[in-house]
Amino acid sequence: MSQFTVTIQNRIKSSSASISLTVLKIYSGMMLGLVFALIGEEIFGYGILSFSFVMVTVLALFWRLSRKWGWVQLLSFDLICILVGLLLRMYIYLAPGA
Repeated sequence: MSQFTVTIQNRIKSSSASISLTVLKIYSGMMLGLVFALIGEEIFGYGILSFSFVMVTVLALFWRLSRKWGWVQLLSFDLICILVGLLLRMYIYLAPGA
């Protein structure tokens, strides 16, 4: 009986880690899709249908790219994206002639 409860605990632990990694991948993909959709909307001025299409397409591409990633790879990618975003923000604030 003791082995049964240990097995159940291990399965719950691994499935909850897998679910939380999947949720984080979806969140990261949606944020990346939102950024690219907003960039495209500002440049081309398309409507809500194209906006949604770009978001879903980028999410699907990110999902495909990060299929075999673990926690370390995903968190490293997120950190790099945040740092690039902060760098672009700093450039916009300090841009000459703005």
